Amino acid sequence: MKRVWGYTLFWMGIGMLIMFFVGRGLVGILLIAGVLLFSYLLFSC
Repeated sequence: MKRVWGYTLFWMGIGMLIMFFVGRGLVGILLIAGVLLFSYLLFSC
């Protein structure tokens, strides 16, 4: 189940990365980094 959450959060992070290139903002960058880190930890553990 953790792998499914990790996979889902990874793609949410990719979507937020695309959002970053469309509209810039510090909160968006922090949110992207947090989601990608959390998804990596869930997927790989």
